[in-house]
Amino acid sequence: MSEEFAPGFFSRDDEADDAFFYATPRFVTHIDERAIAAVGALYEELGVRGRVLDLMSSWVSHFREKPVQLTVLGMNAAELAANRQASAVVVHDLNADPALPFVDDAFDAATCCVSVDYLTQPIAVFADVARVVRPGGLFVTTFSNRLFPTKAIRAWLASDDATHVEIVSAYFRKAGGFGPPQVRRCTPPGAGDPLFAVWAPVLANL
Repeated sequence: MSEEFAPGFFSRDDEADDAFFYATPRFVTHIDERAIAAVGALYEELGVRGRVLDLMSSWVSHFREKPVQLTVLGMNAAELAANRQASAVVVHDLNADPALPFVDDAFDAATCCVSVDYLTQPIAVFADVARVVRPGGLFVTTFSNRLFPTKAIRAWLASDDATHVEIVSAYFRKAGGFGPPQVRRCTPPGAGDPLFAVWAPVLANL
């Protein structure tokens, strides 16, 4: 995959205000139990703890053990309020405004679970994650092949799993502020939802 994004790469079938689409709470999980377990296992293995920002979050965050302070940022206030692991709730539309409403180095890590395919300005979002996460902290993205097709970007819909990994890796590289991205398939091939991860550490500001 070329890291130069073609015209229409970030367009979507439904370009209406995302606030309308996400206005109704959806108290469902978007991946199966095996994939959910893989998310929690990865967070534990990578040491995602302390002050954590969960981007594009919902009513569950899939940590095996609640971080010391978990800030959940998403689109639906009712879903976020129901998140039992959350310490703080922020309703914010990253497609309307990719700037995160936090001070520099506010978090020890950030996560984004099965939502990166909806970002229309991912480079700006990733760059701001590098600002609000302290140097050495990780940004961990996980994703599968289940989604809301009208809200996913066209390039994602037109790509296979391997290309999805390349797309997210390119976001890290083009955003700057991160070390080399690491990639992994977190569930074995076969029945059930696949789960892939791409993560990278935040570099110190020079």
